[in-house]
Amino acid sequence: MQNSDFFADYLRYIGVTESPTIFHRWCALSGVAAMLGYNKLLPFGHSTIAPNMYVMLLGRAGVRKSTAIKTFKSLIIQAGYTTIAADRTTKEKFLLDLAGEDEVAGGAYKKSTPEAILESNLWGDSEDNLDPTECFIVADEWNEFTSLGNVEFYGQLGNMWDYRGVYKNRIKTGKSVSINQPVLNILAANTPTGFAQAFPQEIIGQGFFSRLLLIHGEETGRRITFPHCPSPEDTAEIVARLAAIRRLATPTSESSPLATKLLDKIYQSYKGFEDARFESYMNRRMTHLLKLCITVSAANFNKQITESDVVYANTILHYAEIGMPKALGEFGKGKNSDVANKVIDILSNTKSPMPMLKLWSLVSHDCDKQSSLLEILTNLRAADKIQTVGNGFMAKRKVVEAVSTEVVDASLLTAEETGV
Repeated sequence: MQNSDFFADYLRYIGVTESPTIFHRWCALSGVAAMLGYNKLLPFGHSTIAPNMYVMLLGRAGVRKSTAIKTFKSLIIQAGYTTIAADRTTKEKFLLDLAGEDEVAGGAYKKSTPEAILESNLWGDSEDNLDPTECFIVADEWNEFTSLGNVEFYGQLGNMWDYRGVYKNRIKTGKSVSINQPVLNILAANTPTGFAQAFPQEIIGQGFFSRLLLIHGEETGRRITFPHCPSPEDTAEIVARLAAIRRLATPTSESSPLATKLLDKIYQSYKGFEDARFESYMNRRMTHLLKLCITVSAANFNKQITESDVVYANTILHYAEIGMPKALGEFGKGKNSDVANKVIDILSNTKSPMPMLKLWSLVSHDCDKQSSLLEILTNLRAADKIQTVGNGFMAKRKVVEAVSTEVVDASLLTAEETGV
C-alpha cells in the first residue's frame, strides 16, 4: 500500500477548483478521521484520544463550501462508510438515532439498525455487548441541520466530543437512551451571518466552541466553466485508499521518542491567540493537535506518529488558526457586531478603497442610520481592523509572526494556504 502523502494526493485528484484549497484539505482531514472512527486511539494519561474532529468551514456565500464537502462525502460513501447523520434533526432524535432506536406506535421504541437488532437478539440489551457508536455529521448547511440557537444541543455535542464509556441521557418523553463509546465527527459549513444566527454569543467560552475548528476561506477568484472530471480509475484509487485506511488502522497508536519530544516542545512554547474569544480553544489546542497527528499518521499508514507527522499536523493547524479570528469576524464583540462583521467582509474582498457612501448602500438594510455606520468604522479603525486610504476604507491585513521552522514547515502546504 502506498505511503505517499494522502492529502497531497487528494488535492492532485481534486485538481484546480473554485473552492479554496484549505476547504478541500480540511474536508479530507475530517473525512479520514471519520473513517478511522474508534479504530485508532492514542493513549493519553488515564484515558485515550480518538481522532474525531468538529470542523466548520466559514466563508461568504458562493465560496464553494458545499462543493468541497459533498465531494469528499461521496468518496467516503463509496469507500463503505455508512454512519452519516440525517440532514436535519433534533437533540432527541439525534440521540435515538445514535442509540439505534426508532419510535413506534404508542410511544414505544424499538431497535432500528441491523447491528443493534442482531446484538439485542443474541445477547440482550446489556451495555457490555455494545460496540462503539460512530456518527459523521456532514452538514454543508449547518443551520438546516439543527434549529438556531440550540444551546442545549450544542452542549450535548460538546460533551460527546471526547466522551469515554456509556453516554446516558433522558429525552423529553422520559425515555432513557444509552450510547456506548460515542465517537462523533462534524464537517459543516456556514457563512459569518449564518454563524451569528446559529450560535448565541454566550457560546464563546463554552465546551462546544472550544472543540470547534473554524476554517476560514476566501473567494479564490477562479471561474471554471467546466470543472475537472477525474477518471474512474483515479476515483477508484482514492476510494480504495480510504477503505484501506479504515481497514488497516490498528486499535492503538503511539508516538516515536522524537515525535514525543517535539510535541512537548510545541505544548510548552505555544503562545496562543491575542483574541480573547479563543481562550477556551487554546486550552484544548494540544488535544486538537494530537487528533490531527493520529489522522495524518494513519492516512499514510505509519505504524506510529513520527516527527514528520507532528510537523505536518502542526503546520496545518497553525495556518488554520491564522484565519480563525477572521472566520469568526466580529461575532461576540458586542453591539452592532453583525454589521461590523459585514463591513470587514466587504472591505476584505475589495481591491480598492471603498467610500463611505458606497459602504452605506451595501449595509443600509442592516444599519439604522449613517451615523451608526460612522461609529462602526471609527471603532474598527481604532481596533486596527481597517484603515483609511484617500477618501475610502480598506481592510487591514495582519502580519503573521514568524514561527520556528522546526515545528512549522510552510512548504508542506500550497502557496494559497500559506499566503506566500
